[in-house]
Order: sequence, then C-alpha cells, then structure tokens
Amino acid sequence: MNNCAQTQLKMGYVWTICLVAACGGLLFGYDWVVIGGAKPFYEAWFSITDPAQSGWAMSSALVGCIFGALISGWCADKFGRKRPLILSAVLFSASAWGTAVATSFDMFVVYRIVGGVGIGLASALSPLYIAEVSPAEKRGRFVAINQLTIVIGVLAAQLINLMIAEPVAAGATQETIVHTWNGHTGWRWMFGAELVPALAFLVLMFFVPESPRWLMKAGKPERARAMLERLGSPEYASQTLKEIAHTLEKDTQKVAFSTLLQPQVKPIVIIGMVLAMFQQWCGINVIFNYAQEIFASAGFDINDTLKSIVATGIINLIFTLAALPLVDRIGRRKLMLLGASGLTVIYVLIASAYAMNIMGWPVLLLVLAAIAIYALTLAPVTWVLLSEIFPNRVRGLAMSMGTLALWIACFLLTYTFPLLNAGLGAAGSFLLYGVICAAGYLYILRNVPETKGVTLEALEEQLEKQHSKTAANPDAGRVH
Repeated sequence: MNNCAQTQLKMGYVWTICLVAACGGLLFGYDWVVIGGAKPFYEAWFSITDPAQSGWAMSSALVGCIFGALISGWCADKFGRKRPLILSAVLFSASAWGTAVATSFDMFVVYRIVGGVGIGLASALSPLYIAEVSPAEKRGRFVAINQLTIVIGVLAAQLINLMIAEPVAAGATQETIVHTWNGHTGWRWMFGAELVPALAFLVLMFFVPESPRWLMKAGKPERARAMLERLGSPEYASQTLKEIAHTLEKDTQKVAFSTLLQPQVKPIVIIGMVLAMFQQWCGINVIFNYAQEIFASAGFDINDTLKSIVATGIINLIFTLAALPLVDRIGRRKLMLLGASGLTVIYVLIASAYAMNIMGWPVLLLVLAAIAIYALTLAPVTWVLLSEIFPNRVRGLAMSMGTLALWIACFLLTYTFPLLNAGLGAAGSFLLYGVICAAGYLYILRNVPETKGVTLEALEEQLEKQHSKTAANPDAGRVH
C-alpha cells in the first residue's frame, strides 16, 4: 500500500468502528471475570460445598467458549464478521439476564455456557474484524485496542463486584453469608450489570459495516469498494481492492478444514495455535480465576482479597495502555520474547516466596509484576498476531482454530490448577508455569516472524514463501 493511500484514510471513522467491534472484548472481559468476585456468594446461595461442583461452576463457561470458537470460523466465512458479532451480543445479553435471575444451579450453569459461546465468538471475530479494516502501519495498535477493552471489562467487573459487595464478617460461613445482601441479592446484581454494555453493543453493531475483505471473498466487490470508500479515499479503495483480489485469486477452491493442512498453510496455523495455547499456559489466568485461593494462601481475608483483585485489574489496565504504542513501535516478536522471559523470572520468584513461607505484600507485589509484564506483552500481542498471520482465504477458519486452541488450553489450565495446587503446592505450580514460559521463549525465538508495518496481503505472501522454503530445507525456516 503506498504512502499516499495511507494518508487518505478517514481515521475518525476507522477508530469508531474498531471501538464498537472491540466492545466484544469488553464483554468478554466482564463475563470472564465477574464470577470470581461473586464466587463466595452464589456458592452460599446454591449450597455448593463439593469441589467438583464448585469447579464446574467456574469452568462451565469454558465449554461455551470452546463451542463458540469452534463455530466462529464457519460463521465468519459463511455470514461475514458483522452478523456473528451481533449474535455474540445477543448471547451476552441472554447470559447476563439468565445468571442474574437463576433459580437453580443448573439454570445458572446453562446461562454461563450461553455467555461462554458469546465469548468464543467475540474473542475470535472482534480482533479479526479490526485487523481487516485497519491500516497496516497502525494495525497492531488497533487490534491491541481489543485487548484494552478486555482489560477494561475485567476491571469493570472487579470494581462492580467490590462496590456491590458489603463487607464480610471475619470467619463468615456459607450459612451466615446466604442470609446477607451479598448472599441473596448482591451476586445477582454483579452478573446482571453486564446487561447494560451488552445491549449497547447489540445496538451499535447494526451501524458497523461488513469487512471489505469478506465482501470480496463472498463475490461482492461493489459493496467492498463502497465500504473501503467509507474508510478512505477512492485511491485507497482501489489500491486495497487490488491487493485483496491478488491474494484471493490464488486459491478459488472452497475453503474447508482440509485447506488448513496444505503445506503452505499448515505451519502458519500451527504457529497461531501454539501462540494461543501459550498465552493461556503462561499461567496468568490462574491469578484471575483463582485469586481468592491464591491471596488466601498468602494470608488475605475475603475483604482484602476483593481489594487485591481490583489492584490486579488496575495494573492490568495501566500496562495495557502502555502496550498500545509499543506494539507498532517495538514490534510483535520482541514484546513476545520480553513477556516470556519476564514471566519466567517472576514465577521463579513467586515459587521461591511460597517455598520460603514469605506471605502477604511481597506475594501481592510479585503477582502485580507478573500481570504488568503479561499486560504489556503476551496479552495484546497474541491477539494481534492471530488476527494478522493467517492467509486471507482461510483467515476466518484459521482464526477459529487459533481461538479454539486458546479456549481448550484455558479449560485445561482452569481445571488442572486445583489439582496442581493440591499435588505440587503453590510453589511447585508457579515453578511449572515458569518452565512453560521458558519453553515458550525458545519457540517464539525460533518460529515467530516480525509482522509490524506489513499489509495483510504482503504478510501472507511472505509467510507462505518462508514455509515453502522450510518444507525443502528445515533450517531455512528459522527466524534469526
């Protein structure tokens, strides 16, 4: 794309539609984290004492996430990016209402799964849409906005939980909590508050245009041109249409899962899936999902834990904001390497603190440092890379595979932490996550290219040529 075309973009409009699409990320963050603060209270209401039932309540949404991610590629290729995002808004709205009014544990779980499907769709399609409508030289920053809205949603859930929850008496049991405001009404407001942004997202998505790249793929070039002329000048629209058409004309076959196994595509899909799994297995989401247990083991009571959870959200937001300009300035690869190495060191220190029985504020500070590093690096950059490395013709399907891998990895992480914590203790668990981060560093160093400032079409050709050479000479694919 030439510099003249780049300067003729209508950046105000581009920002507007990207922010609307990124609202899917905000709801993703809220829906994902709200359950952590509500956990002691809905468990009292539903008389949950069995660890297996407690774990199912926490992880049930992940079943929906996996299903949503699995169908997101088919939905994106069949119906475009806009309509599935509208569907996700409907699902978020239904989940917020249903969990708030649930009269039984089974009803509660069903609506958590419904919300999970919305998360699975939005987590794949929001960054995908943003990547397809944003300019190449600023694409990293635009896609990282999706991570920023996720973080804002996380912090919003933490703050709303803190504001709604009344102080809990020391030593309170389920029997006493169930008769309090928190136990019979407060937790319902925590879930129900999501209905406001969910309905706003639903309404606003009707005013967002379809992705021009999908319109071209669907054989609607005139609509694609009209959409691109809303983004920029006629010259910009013509140049972009030519680039999209060039990449699409190379493969006119119907896209199927077997397409992802083609020699030039398969290595790129594998890189995306590994990065998605690594973002989860790096261990940070354990801190968000099991904050109560982690901080309790460090000597915090329920009231202090709620405040500490908000502190994690504030640090998460601050460093995500700091990451926005760095994604395009420093580059994706360097930030991913920084994140993997930084978390390795921090996890070793956390494991050492638990092993030496150092509790309280030192553990909190180390946890905040880990979240800061994650928010600055792996959290936003993974979504940027997933949204841009896949070829045009299979982007929707490949993105669904990446997010499917992410949510399966997240389910395994969430499910196994209580088992690891029981078997290895907190020290052993965090040391294991440190080993995983060290392995992730080596993988990124060897396999992940730099993608900043490259158009999606040029990047597609670059990656396919690189992996064609790798098939003939394995050493040729190494990134130096």
